[in-house]
Amino acid sequence: MASQGAQYEGADGTEDAAPESPEGTGGSGNGGAKSPDPKVAAAIAAAEAAGPQGATTVRVDSWIWSVRLVKTRSMGATACRGGHVRVNGERVKPAHGVRVGDEVRLRHEGRERVVVVTRLIRKRVGPPVAAQCYIDNSPPPPPREAVAPAGIRDRGAGRPTKRDRREMERLRGVTGPGSVSGPGPVPGKGFGSVPGEPRP
Repeated sequence: MASQGAQYEGADGTEDAAPESPEGTGGSGNGGAKSPDPKVAAAIAAAEAAGPQGATTVRVDSWIWSVRLVKTRSMGATACRGGHVRVNGERVKPAHGVRVGDEVRLRHEGRERVVVVTRLIRKRVGPPVAAQCYIDNSPPPPPREAVAPAGIRDRGAGRPTKRDRREMERLRGVTGPGSVSGPGPVPGKGFGSVPGEPRP
């Protein structure tokens, strides 16, 4: 019986010790809190794995595609050719090499992105990994109301009338031969078709 009591006491002792083991795991959890977030660590490792081996530069069109500033590499090359990409203030060609510390400015889809290169990669990576490859100094995007296109009609409103069309063209700044301010006669009407005006 005493031995059974000792076993129970041992069981009680282990039960008393059981809360200490979670504290121990909690301590290791605190140690885990001190170490970087696993997702961030995985992102950094993936970014380094995607980096060039032994190279100090990467093509700018490849880099802006890899860090998800543009959707496709061809769009990055087109932006470079169009003069929408600047590295350290200079317009660059698609094959220009970027280094760590370079400032890349990209004007794309009506917004300017200003980023500083922190990692060189040439394979496209996910957004958490891409965020580890640059420091974003971009100005905030314009509000949605400012970028809404002019002349949007409600769904199901039907075909616009002449008056609606002229109003939409005025908002868009489009003038042509059919507009009120445009030169020449209204299409389909001759010069002598004004009521009360004699025909030649």
